[in-house]
Amino acid sequence: MAKDWIQSLAQGRQGREIETQALQNLYSVHVLKGLIQCNFISEYPKSYLDGNWHVGAIATLIDIAGASAIVTVVGNINVSVDFSISYFSPAKIDEEVEIEAKVLGRQGNLSSNMVVIKNKENGELTAVGKQWMSAFDLKHKSKL
Repeated sequence: MAKDWIQSLAQGRQGREIETQALQNLYSVHVLKGLIQCNFISEYPKSYLDGNWHVGAIATLIDIAGASAIVTVVGNINVSVDFSISYFSPAKIDEEVEIEAKVLGRQGNLSSNMVVIKNKENGELTAVGKQWMSAFDLKHKSKL
């Protein structure tokens, strides 16, 4: 389910434009329980004028990759309740990066993950994202 979801977003078959644009050049998706590994090449629409990968596009990619990793364990889509990103070095247009999203743990309805993005050629760290996500129940009716 997780692999189909992330690939359909990357191919623009589902999702919102911000998601499909951020994932457009995602490929080589490898999925195991609690782990997503993939490669990505940033292109012009997701960059600043100075030729660097836009931090908002990085954040969107981290959010989706982390959610996909959690789907492999929980089996349903989750929503972010806590999200932090550390940016280490810029990625340039047309540079290939490796993305690894790993589930760190679960507590009740909450799951934690970490997403690491590295430059594929030199191994330099681009960004690390950590988040807590909560199970999302479409049938739940709020009492608010």
